[in-house]
Amino acid sequence: MRPKIHPKWYENAQVICACGNTWTVGATVPEIRTDVCSKCHPFFTGEQRIVDTEGQVDRFMRRLKAREDAIREVQERKDARTSPNLGIADLGLSQRVQNSLQEAGIVTVSDVLARMAESGDEGLTNIRGFGLKALADLKKLLRAQGFTLPGDAAEANAA
Repeated sequence: MRPKIHPKWYENAQVICACGNTWTVGATVPEIRTDVCSKCHPFFTGEQRIVDTEGQVDRFMRRLKAREDAIREVQERKDARTSPNLGIADLGLSQRVQNSLQEAGIVTVSDVLARMAESGDEGLTNIRGFGLKALADLKKLLRAQGFTLPGDAAEANAA
């Protein structure tokens, strides 16, 4: 062994825990400070406690909250998009079709669905200026938004 390259050895080095527990060990430093020991660590005590090292738990909780907020925002946007109170103008129909529906007193998606439930497709095609192409476009847009149209369930059962 080469001389004078090894650190000084302390036979009676003190280990001091944050909980106040102390014991002696052999070490290269005279005093060792620690946050947890076998007297206070949750694994050994059976206590349900989270040992937070450098804010890891806080950071995890912030990330978890941000994730839950993002999921809630997506759900709210989806609910707003499929709300029956959604205006006809928000669907993206042509101005002529929108005007025809508004003249007939239909201004929301719930009005369209109610008219279709009452009298089917004829209830809409009987509106002046609203033909089969407009009906097909309207149904396509409503289905794309996530709405279930009256008669869709009957068609699915028949197939």
